[in-house]
Amino acid sequence: MADAVTVEGIPALVVPGIGDSGPGHWQTCWERQHLHWRRVRQRDWAHPVCDEWVAALHAAVVQASVPPLLIAHSMGCLTVVHWASRSALPVRAALLVAVPDPEAAMFPARAKGFRPVPSARLPWPSLLVASTDDPFGSAAFARRCAAAWGSEYVEIGAVGHINAESGVGAWPAGLALLQRLLRAT
Repeated sequence: MADAVTVEGIPALVVPGIGDSGPGHWQTCWERQHLHWRRVRQRDWAHPVCDEWVAALHAAVVQASVPPLLIAHSMGCLTVVHWASRSALPVRAALLVAVPDPEAAMFPARAKGFRPVPSARLPWPSLLVASTDDPFGSAAFARRCAAAWGSEYVEIGAVGHINAESGVGAWPAGLALLQRLLRAT
């Protein structure tokens, strides 16, 4: 039997997407359960600009006392990979959930600078979680990203954008995936 891995005491940065993951979003639920986790704050949650979002993530990583775990959703995933392509700062690992495709028809036009998506391998362990019916990015796109980034790929079925509207609530299955990722670190 594998040793149990807990997220207790592990510093993490929560990296939301557009709209800042509201009160019913799994990221917010997790953050309420783990008071030592910090949310990366953005100047404008409605109109993401890649360079600004990357700068905010960079500042949060710099402030961390040890290499943090990154927990990203949607546009936050793109922020993480763009940041990784520009920074040599270490992180422990990254959970990347529901990565959107900037070339997809549903990608928000108000989001600027997120294309092209970096294709370099991430320098730390990562796990990419995708849904088979995400309106913002296909499972095929997510698989390509996971392969390019060297991420473990997990497809969880038809769960939409894996957000509050998906009905996953506090998403205990996602927390189990996070623990699985931590076992690899």
